[in-house]
Amino acid sequence: MSNILVYELDKKIYINLTNKCTNDCIFCLRKDKDDVCGQQLWLDNEDFSAQDVIEQLKNFNLSSEVIFCGYGEPLLKLDILKEVAKYLKDNYSNIKIRVNTNGHANFVYKKNIVPELKGLIDEISVSLNSESAKGYEQLSQPIFDNAYEEVKKFIKACSDEGISTVASVVEGYKGQHLNLEECEKIATNLGAKFRVREWIPAGY
Repeated sequence: MSNILVYELDKKIYINLTNKCTNDCIFCLRKDKDDVCGQQLWLDNEDFSAQDVIEQLKNFNLSSEVIFCGYGEPLLKLDILKEVAKYLKDNYSNIKIRVNTNGHANFVYKKNIVPELKGLIDEISVSLNSESAKGYEQLSQPIFDNAYEEVKKFIKACSDEGISTVASVVEGYKGQHLNLEECEKIATNLGAKFRVREWIPAGY
């Protein structure tokens, strides 16, 4: 199988579960590149199992952090994500497991999926992306209405579940600037830490 499901970047291990996403963010790396450090993340197909991911993980030194983040929204492959995370917890209890997500999962599954992640995921980083719904729609271009409210509800659900939660924004895309003070206030009010990711044209 030629799919790259696992890759390494800055001595951290990343898991690339899908190319599907409910956003079409204007700053997304995949709009400009087909690879991350030469590793092609466009999947040939998405017909694979958790075991396929685990087999690729065995080729890497799993010593610090594993992050579910690739060229799509990892929580769209919730069952595979949970199975892989359980394997990691059972076999590498010393590593940190993080999910980078757009925060749409509860809307997609029409239920609160966050309790299913407790005990499997150490940290969830949710893309808040803006201080307003209008700004979010401009930057993230979600495929459904009221997505910004769904993101905020998801952040709070993660925080309420006791999972370490980070709300992130991308600052400085092609000279555009966010109200970072307001973004941080929103994150804090939702019980999350706040992280600013400076936009880098290369994407990393």
